[in-house]
Formats: sequence, C-alpha cells, structure tokens
Amino acid sequence: MSDEKDAAAGDASAAAAGAKPAAPVGSPPMTPIDPAGPAPTVLPTGKSNTIGPGIRASLEKKPAGAEPAESRRTFMKVALPVGWVAFSAACASSLVATARFLFPNVLFEPPQAFKAGFPGEYNVGEVDTRWKDAFGVWIVREADGFYALIAVCTHLGCSPNWLAAENKFKCPCHGSGFYRTGVNFEGPAPRPLERARIVLADDGQILVDKSVKFQQEKGEWENPESFLKA
Repeated sequence: MSDEKDAAAGDASAAAAGAKPAAPVGSPPMTPIDPAGPAPTVLPTGKSNTIGPGIRASLEKKPAGAEPAESRRTFMKVALPVGWVAFSAACASSLVATARFLFPNVLFEPPQAFKAGFPGEYNVGEVDTRWKDAFGVWIVREADGFYALIAVCTHLGCSPNWLAAENKFKCPCHGSGFYRTGVNFEGPAPRPLERARIVLADDGQILVDKSVKFQQEKGEWENPESFLKA
C-alpha cells in the first residue's frame, strides 16, 4: 500500500513539474504533435490518408454545368454577328432584285425614222455625213435625186467611214470598200450597202425611214422609195 501511494505521489509531483506522464506499459508509442498540422497517417496497406495534388485539383474543378454555359456564351457572341451579316446580305439581294424588276435594263436605240432637212440644203455630188453618228445613215445627193445608205458593213456589221479624198466608203474592221453608190468593190464584203426608205414629208423635208431597207442584189433599188427624185 505504501508503494502505491509513493507512485501516485511521484506522478502527481511529475505532473506538477510539467513532465509528461509515462505511457502505460504495452501501449503503442505516441507520435509527437506537429504544430504546423497533423502528420499523415500511414494506413496498413501502405497508402496515405493525405489528399494529394491530383485529388485536390480534381476537387477544385468547376461544376459540370459551368463549361457548357461558357460555350453557349461564346457561340452566341460569334453566331449573332454572322447571322446579322447573312440577314443584311439577303435583304440587299432582295432589294437589288426588286429594283431590277421595277427598272429593267432597256436598250434605247435611235429612232428609225427622222427628218433630214430640206433638199436645198444638200450639194450635188456630195455625201452628207451629219446623220451618221445620230442615226447611222449617209444621205447622198446626185444630180437627179437622193438616196440614203445605211452605215453598216455587209461583211460583219462594222460601221464604215466616208473617205472624201478617195471618193469611197472604207470599213476599218476588215478593209471592205464601197463606191459612193454603195456598191462593194474590195475586201470581204459580199454585197453592196443597203439603202433606207427616203421620201418627202408633208412639210417638204426629207424623211428617212431605216425600218424599210432595200438590197441591190434583190433588185430593190428600183423601188421608188429607195430613191428620191429631185
């Protein structure tokens, strides 16, 4: 009994002095406490119960719904401008098509019939070129009357020029040549120039009508309307 009292007294004295009490016999050794944090516990399988970097990173990932939401926002930022551009292009195309329908391309040609002044305004033996650019016609004044030659080469449709110094019509495209009467004499042109209807209008002016044509090879130059007598 005295020994037990002495041991208890010794334990009390040691506790009072700040000494650590002795571990009971047969108990496992105690691990010192690290002030920085708990030490990892080694499991019987050899694995640690500490959270490793890989596991911690996987736990810190964004929720499953966060990534699709971000993708949707990115898609809307790209899709909206593209959609507006496509819509604007479609509207512009529709406007252009409507404008073409309302205002179609029309080829305006000069009038086929026109008044070419009074007979006294022309000199005998001359080719008048004033109507070529506007109406594509030469008016030739002969001693006994007038005829109107259409300024279109009978080869491939080019417009010949009157060369007064050479007294002939000359095509600049392939070199066809025509006398003042319109008859072909050089180059590839297969036939003479065509004449247009020429008559006197009610007011006494010369009236030329290109819608009516006369061809020499068909004997149509004998028609009274292919030659206006003076």
